[in-house]
Amino acid sequence: MKRQSLLSYLIFLIVCITIASSYTQASAYTVRKAAYAGRFYPASSEELKKTIAQFTRVAQASPVKFPKDKQLKALILPHAGYVYSGQTAAYAAGVLSGRHFSKVFLMGPDHRVGFPGASVSTADAYETPLGTIRLSADASRLRKTGLPFTYNAASDEAEHSVEVVVPFLQTYIGEFSLIPVVMGPGDINVYVKAMEPLVDDNTLLVASSDLSHYLPQDAAKVRDAQTIDMIRQLKGEGLTPESNRACGAIPIRVILEFARKYRWEPVLLHYATSGDASGEYGRVVGYAAIAFFGGQPMDKHFTKEQGMALVVLARRTIQENLGVQAPANPKFAEALTDEALKVKAGTFVTLTMNGQLRGCIGSLEAREPLVDGVKHNALNAAFRDPRFSALTKKELGKVHVEVSILTDPKPLAYTDSKELLKKLRPGIDGVIIREGYAGATFLPQVWEQLPDKEEFLAHLCMKAGLSPDEWKKGRLEVQTYQVQYFEEEK
Repeated sequence: MKRQSLLSYLIFLIVCITIASSYTQASAYTVRKAAYAGRFYPASSEELKKTIAQFTRVAQASPVKFPKDKQLKALILPHAGYVYSGQTAAYAAGVLSGRHFSKVFLMGPDHRVGFPGASVSTADAYETPLGTIRLSADASRLRKTGLPFTYNAASDEAEHSVEVVVPFLQTYIGEFSLIPVVMGPGDINVYVKAMEPLVDDNTLLVASSDLSHYLPQDAAKVRDAQTIDMIRQLKGEGLTPESNRACGAIPIRVILEFARKYRWEPVLLHYATSGDASGEYGRVVGYAAIAFFGGQPMDKHFTKEQGMALVVLARRTIQENLGVQAPANPKFAEALTDEALKVKAGTFVTLTMNGQLRGCIGSLEAREPLVDGVKHNALNAAFRDPRFSALTKKELGKVHVEVSILTDPKPLAYTDSKELLKKLRPGIDGVIIREGYAGATFLPQVWEQLPDKEEFLAHLCMKAGLSPDEWKKGRLEVQTYQVQYFEEEK
């Protein structure tokens, strides 16, 4: 009898443990509940569907032209209450139609808590009235990279900037996994460096941001036009949370950094203010929907490891020519055998010292494999640039090395100087000009020193030995190209 009692007790204990274990496993699945349904947007699934459908019909009635032969890479969308910003957000329907993304990086600014760095949700899923979306395993991988990516529970529960955009993505994309990131102040390059390995051709980047806040309607339109122009020119430096240009300045700047590196083209889809919806123009908030398109898949670009191997190659080539022995580096030698570096492409090697140019020589045409081109142009930039004396051993430790890989130059057709100015894209295009035997080029990086288009062209004409206003006469042969560039850490 005692044995039976003991056996029964053991069976009962095992059952209890099994049930408890199952309950623990089940309860471990966490869902981030919608905190702003019924406040920023309808809480009812049916009402939410009807609201977005109505916005979408209006947006589709006035479609925006965009490069349909290129891949959609990123979006900037607003995050206010739908009555104010929903119509602008719905213009994403036009560019998302017929496209599939397996993963969405949704980045919003921190409005509620105040913290440096970025918070990545630890939930298994996000919930809206339209259903739940599983978080990508890359959300956990991003947190594991360490600072600045961590988890802030208070922000995850209370922030609206990410949540408000999700129903539009659910409607227009359908099935996808989500990486929700709330961003506070931080180093943009550090953010991008951690995210980049997780971004592929099936990833969409989304920055959630409104524009200026609480200016009179006319003043808001002026400031927002300036901000949109900055975004179109891929200039993020003036976008700060304190500038009252965009509350999501940090997420926008992350996208702009990707856009500069991978030559994405921004297209304005829609702009409005809260006054357009409410009729109250004394204190308005600006909203814009902006899409970014890329011409080539990301796997056609060179990885940071490949690019840095070319930078190291350029420095070692210069060192060896000066008789300076560099220590053996098997990892570097192995990287240079990568098949991707055997392709032919135009290259430039640029040397600077104390922020000033010290040599820059390159080849515009794809005449030789990357490795050979970098070696030749490293020697030319260091020792054969006619503008400078040959580099010395004493200068070697002070010089900064940069390698640029060029796309094939393409003719830029234009009828007059006004059209030429309109077609140039600062920060994106490298420019070649030719007239007779005279010719010169500026890499896209030169836009950083000469951001004004007219000044850029005037200096380029002078570099070619022409008068500064030669570009105004409409006789120049103009070509443009883009670059992917890599540089030593400063």
